Amino acid sequence: MNRILMLSTGGTLASSHSANGLAPGLHGGEILDRISGLTAGFTVVEEELFMLDSSNMQPENWSVIAAHIYERRKEYDGIVVIHGTDTLAYTASALSFALQGIEIPVVLTGSQVSIENPIADATENCRAALHMAASHCPGVYVAFNRKIIQGTRASKVRTRSFDAFESIDYPYAARINSGGLMINPMLRRRAGKCVLQNHFCTDVFLLKIFPGMSPDIFRRLKEMGIRGVYVEAFGIGGLPFEGGNLSEAIGRAVMDGMVIAVGSQCLYEGSDFTVYEVGRQVLAYGVIETGNMTSEAAVTKLMWTLGQYEDPKKVRRVMSTNLLGEMGNTINWNETCQKSCAACIFTSRMVLFLILSGIKLVCSEKHVEEENENNRQKERNRFTGYDRIVF
Repeated sequence: MNRILMLSTGGTLASSHSANGLAPGLHGGEILDRISGLTAGFTVVEEELFMLDSSNMQPENWSVIAAHIYERRKEYDGIVVIHGTDTLAYTASALSFALQGIEIPVVLTGSQVSIENPIADATENCRAALHMAASHCPGVYVAFNRKIIQGTRASKVRTRSFDAFESIDYPYAARINSGGLMINPMLRRRAGKCVLQNHFCTDVFLLKIFPGMSPDIFRRLKEMGIRGVYVEAFGIGGLPFEGGNLSEAIGRAVMDGMVIAVGSQCLYEGSDFTVYEVGRQVLAYGVIETGNMTSEAAVTKLMWTLGQYEDPKKVRRVMSTNLLGEMGNTINWNETCQKSCAACIFTSRMVLFLILSGIKLVCSEKHVEEENENNRQKERNRFTGYDRIVF
């Protein structure tokens, strides 16, 4: 029987109505009681770490969660973390980087509606999380709406729908359907030696570019003591260098030792700053391009990397390295799909050939049978004085 640790941190799933609106109010034991019908076949132990709306979740909370998981990981087959949805993707990414090489599945889940509500999605999400936690597939994941998403690829894309999270430019780690929990074999990872690295630098800034933004923002960020900035640029990768010359301001900031990573404001398909002149200009200054990394992963990775290393060159090198599938070329997956499609087309053609061959065989047999019947009828008609016309 799989032993599962359920860590409660609050969130909508654990919320109750109060005079000031929904707020976390259900303790971990109460949540476990409400999902008792799901725990058959598991030994589930509950521990409560926080009682937080996830909007109040901070990097120091990530450090506590990571340390607790690290300390308890060898006692359980898997760990489920109950968490609010608003910052769940940030926490999933942060835990992924802090617990690299984790030997067991760590699955974060939550809900769009409190578990007290009869129509809540909480029960179904907990079911998915428990089964993924018992899958013996090591790594950090998000379980939501019968989908399992790799921790560094999850993003909340809807505010009200139960289908709130998506895996951005990456296949689902698993799905739940009538066949059960269907693990994507392409995403299986072997566990390594887990070393706790749960220090996060909070001197990080997320900057979304808009027309008319003053280049002076980078000087002001430097004065604030900001060490790293993640810039969400236009489209596939564009930053203005006429009028308000943001590219030049970024170049000066990089020369002053600030680590600057750049990506796209677009949720899907990532960036390629080599396409346009407005992108190539900023690449020449030594920024880090994040490609199709989600904003949540880019920000938490920058915070984590700056928390481990002081040397800007080392930080840039680590930020440019694909550690956990957080960045990568979607073309690779497309090529895989194309190969699969080619195999499917070949298989389909073979099936069609066999079907047509079968039709021909059936038709031939039918024709022979008809000919035999005609001959038998002719033989019979010889005794009646006429031939039967067969159309």
